[in-house]
Amino acid sequence: MLKLISILTDAIAMGTVYLFGSVGETIQEKAGNLNLGTPGIMCCGALGGGFGVWLCSAHATDAAASPGWLFVVVSILFSMIFASAAGLIYAFLTVTLKANQNVVGLALTTFGVGVMKFFSKMIYSDTVFCNASAYFKNLFGNVGSGWFSKIFLSHGILVYLAIIIAIFTSVFIKKTRIGLNLRAVGENPATADAVGINISAYKYAFILIGSAVSGLGGLYYVMDKTNGTTFTEAPVEAFGWMAVALVIATMWKPVLSIFGSILFGGLYVISAYLPLSFSQIKLFGMVPYVITIVVLIVIRLLNKKDNQPPASLGMSYFREER
Repeated sequence: MLKLISILTDAIAMGTVYLFGSVGETIQEKAGNLNLGTPGIMCCGALGGGFGVWLCSAHATDAAASPGWLFVVVSILFSMIFASAAGLIYAFLTVTLKANQNVVGLALTTFGVGVMKFFSKMIYSDTVFCNASAYFKNLFGNVGSGWFSKIFLSHGILVYLAIIIAIFTSVFIKKTRIGLNLRAVGENPATADAVGINISAYKYAFILIGSAVSGLGGLYYVMDKTNGTTFTEAPVEAFGWMAVALVIATMWKPVLSIFGSILFGGLYVISAYLPLSFSQIKLFGMVPYVITIVVLIVIRLLNKKDNQPPASLGMSYFREER
């Protein structure tokens, strides 16, 4: 029982990286943009959050005495700014210049990983980042050893923020007028354009918003999951690809991404609790991709509209062809 509680707790914590990435990617795909640059955007978000921490510590007269909320707010803000800046590159190339979305996305991933690798060496400090990361963890303080408290109340602020964003995104897309317009842009931009919806404005806005959300996944990995002691690009990039797979596995539904992220997170951490060989660990790592493939097959067989990707996903919109 204790082992199961620990696995669930770690699965929620690990799954938060995937959750931020998948919700951000879902927002963009709802507007018809397949952004394979999500791993690179998450790297930019991690770099931006680290830059915010460095900025606070470098300009504070006494970094140790600085309020903890300042590190959290500033790093979240800079993480979203850096990630949105990367998203702006993608938006300009794919929306304005009509470049191929797949090619631009892959190039953006390479760019984001490289930028994080190069600039993180200039700002990273074990002492500063370890101290700052403490403010991201354990939002409710000492919650006791009960199973409910340990599973649901022992996490940092970004875990709960990810869940709130996922629920809000789901309600926003389904229940609001802007959400309806967003889905129209992703399904049939020509029709949406004909009724007066500004296609470029919607695409730009939700690419930037989705990128900002995805970027928080990179920040979470650096400042919460690894306690501020690891500032490497390779794990963030790998989690980014898993986040893209999670979008498909949860059928473009942000609320389902909450549960899907816990499943993916559990598959990632389970090797720490079970006596598995190296080959078995690698086998568990393949399971999320197998799940994604199975979901794709089921979606195609059921052919239910609510479970399908946006009809114009990955395609540039040329108004003159309307």
